[in-house]
Amino acid sequence: MESPLALYRRYRPETFAEVIGQDHVTEPLRAALANNRVNHAYLFSGPRGCGKTTSARILARALNCEQAPIADPCGECDSCRDLARGGPGSIDVIEIDAASHGGVDDARDLREKAFFAPVRSRYKVYIIDEAHMVTTQGFNALLKLVEEPPPHLRFIFATTEPEKVLPTIRSRTHHYPFRLIPPRLLSSYLGELCDKEGVSIEPAALPLVVRAGGGSARDTLSVLDQLLGGAGPQGVTYDLATGLLGYTPDTLLDDVVDAFAAGDGAAVFGVVDKVIETGQDPRRFTEDLLRRLRDLVIVAAVPDAPATGLIDVSEDQGERLVAQAARFGPSELTRAADLVATGLTEMRGATAPRLLLELLCARVLLPGADDATDGVLARLDRLEKRMSISGGAPTPTVAAPAPPAQDRPAPPVDRPSAPDPAAARPEPAQPSRPTVEPVAESAPTPTVEAPDPVVEPPAPEPEPAPAAPAASGGLTLVDVRRLWPDIVDRTKGMRRLAWMHLTQNCQVVSVDGSSLTLGFTNAGARDSFVSAGCDDVLRQAAVDIVGASWKIETIVDPGATPESAPTVTRSAVAEAPSAPEPAAPAAPAPESPPPWDPPAEEGGPSAIAAAREAIQQTRSADQEREPAGTEWADADAEAHPDDVDADHQGMSTAELLQRELGAQMIEEIRHQ
Repeated sequence: MESPLALYRRYRPETFAEVIGQDHVTEPLRAALANNRVNHAYLFSGPRGCGKTTSARILARALNCEQAPIADPCGECDSCRDLARGGPGSIDVIEIDAASHGGVDDARDLREKAFFAPVRSRYKVYIIDEAHMVTTQGFNALLKLVEEPPPHLRFIFATTEPEKVLPTIRSRTHHYPFRLIPPRLLSSYLGELCDKEGVSIEPAALPLVVRAGGGSARDTLSVLDQLLGGAGPQGVTYDLATGLLGYTPDTLLDDVVDAFAAGDGAAVFGVVDKVIETGQDPRRFTEDLLRRLRDLVIVAAVPDAPATGLIDVSEDQGERLVAQAARFGPSELTRAADLVATGLTEMRGATAPRLLLELLCARVLLPGADDATDGVLARLDRLEKRMSISGGAPTPTVAAPAPPAQDRPAPPVDRPSAPDPAAARPEPAQPSRPTVEPVAESAPTPTVEAPDPVVEPPAPEPEPAPAAPAASGGLTLVDVRRLWPDIVDRTKGMRRLAWMHLTQNCQVVSVDGSSLTLGFTNAGARDSFVSAGCDDVLRQAAVDIVGASWKIETIVDPGATPESAPTVTRSAVAEAPSAPEPAAPAAPAPESPPPWDPPAEEGGPSAIAAAREAIQQTRSADQEREPAGTEWADADAEAHPDDVDADHQGMSTAELLQRELGAQMIEEIRHQ
């Protein structure tokens, strides 16, 4: 039993009505045939396998049909039967392959035979395939014949490269450019052929066949013929198509795209390892990934693209694309597509394609390392996604947290203005007799009378405005841990003590729809966190970042390690979160010796010297504690709001010494 012919030969069109995807060519040709206005020479150009030679044969059949002029051959006369699919051919229709008959001698032989009249038909038709292979000398030998042919002669040139045809020849023909066949039309055509062949094919496999054919009808039918030959009882399945054609399965593409959306590096590199372990080509995987990202970009811009046929995918895959596109921002998608396209170009000729693929995935996963515009927009997309990750947009009624207390001046209504120290102290009775007050005066004013931001206790945390609770039921523990660094960073700008606890003493243990549980390394850290009101700060930060209003639960977990634990130094604590630092006070002037000391025999010098030494030690300790100005004092005041401030306003020198040093002033005996 003889094997059947190939599909592209068995189903070759016999009329212009059967040619698919070339209506811009077939309709004008049919009109010219029906009106008997056929030119003496035609040039058919276009990609391979799109119907150029087939259309030339149909045109020759229509010209020699006994019922001519007619738009389509009748298929009943002798000429139509001779030129039909599988027919013996006609002696008056000559096909020449210019790839092997393009020399000057072949052109001369054609010119000598062309002047003879046709044997049985009305016209003698020459179909010259691959016309761009004809040499310049051969075209020159045909030039006069093509320009002024005898009445019974017709020329049809077919080529994939019309620019290589001699311009003088091309100018004497009617040029019809053929195009690639649209994917949707080709998919429908393949489905009809499978029905005629009696073989079932899965809808998900059709796009793969069309993609492998590249818009060429002949190439696509060859691919389909291969799949039909290897199909089993179930017909052409998706797995069979991906295996034979070498495409990446959709499951792998879904996994890597979902991992990119979640920022899960372990899953991304796991997919890369699976690609290599299964023997797939990294370049093909990258190409398929780029095509998937292209589809997602289109779906993000046009959500109904799968339904309207803007992208040729099956129904279930279209639903997956819509869901995946919703997890990205438009800038994230375009940036990822640009990176993959650049990486695919770099892989051409590369000796280590796996290494390039892994580096490419790392760049896609880290938009923070990209300081270009695309990287900034990608980070912005991620922030917007986090704001609405619970399913709704952030509520606009949430009050913005106030800046830290140390970064803003104290309100004027909280406390009266500090009096002038010079006005507060009494005048000495006699200028020539200095009293003990100058000893206290010698202390620099900035040390005793610190600026308001230093001595002022931190302002109470503002109560957030009532907001509608966010739908946090969709947040899992993995999601919270992924967003945890942003939440912790938010608390840094609200209250430093909360930020220090979260970065050093605790980690996220569990989360549900209404509460967030933190595990602390010891009970002391937990009690300090709760008693200082840091749980309210954390709850507000979670509202600001993810839109979820959780109840903060705390437990003791000795094995807890902080989720984000940067090294905390004094400079790190002193760093301002947003507003510029307040101006540091001027450095204290060097201590000048007192102008006069009482005589040693009067008993006063020992107490006064002891007081002076204690004040100097206190000042030195303060200066050592403030190496960077008032920033550390600001942070310390924020972290320890209950500390007693050294407020000296309204107090005399003796009262200040009594309160701060526990010293008692001994009345000085003045000399006359």
